[in-house]
Amino acid sequence: MDGNKAWSLADTAAEPNVIKGEPMALPLVRRGNNPYLAAMRSFYVLLLVAAAASVLFPATQVSAQTVSHAHTKTAAKSKSHKAASSAPQSIGKFGDWQAATHTEAGQTICYAFARPDASDPALPGRGDVVFTVTERAKLRDTVALSAGFVYPANAQVSVTVGSPSFPFYTAGRSAFARDGAALIAAFDKGSDAVVSSPAPKGKTVTDHFSLTGFSAAMTAVLAACPDRA
Repeated sequence: MDGNKAWSLADTAAEPNVIKGEPMALPLVRRGNNPYLAAMRSFYVLLLVAAAASVLFPATQVSAQTVSHAHTKTAAKSKSHKAASSAPQSIGKFGDWQAATHTEAGQTICYAFARPDASDPALPGRGDVVFTVTERAKLRDTVALSAGFVYPANAQVSVTVGSPSFPFYTAGRSAFARDGAALIAAFDKGSDAVVSSPAPKGKTVTDHFSLTGFSAAMTAVLAACPDRA
């Protein structure tokens, strides 16, 4: 995985009552999920239905104009959904952290993110592991970890910065800080963060994240998405 790639919040698991879809929501159009291809498939299905109706029920033929109108509405809906969100845009790279923004439902969302320096043990087939700190207009200081695997039910994750340890709750492939503001304050003062997570097959995995550049990345994030409360 390219460490300089702009991480999309759509690449992380859904945050309960905040982000819908795998993950987060962060809605990049992926191969195999192209809204225009979906619209074309709907159009061809409508054509087949119209052809069948004209054979089975001659008195109630479906006009080509009706089918075309339905296709236009489907395509417009798909285009509108795509316009409602945007690909992530990098703000900058700061040491081991990066800052980025994206648009979700017309709202600018800003976040800082980093990948681990080391993970022990190495888990075969594990997905991308990313720590994110996200700021929204009405939801501040959301700290999340995308684990790269599905957590066991009711799993608890702990993050240690120096001596204090901070609890996280889990949902699917993500873990979320119970007190994001306190963890951010610790990140500002710390040099590294150690994450201990229950992994598949009864294992425990430890991920090490450098905090070099975190404060600068968050300064850029807060400048792009200031607290307007």
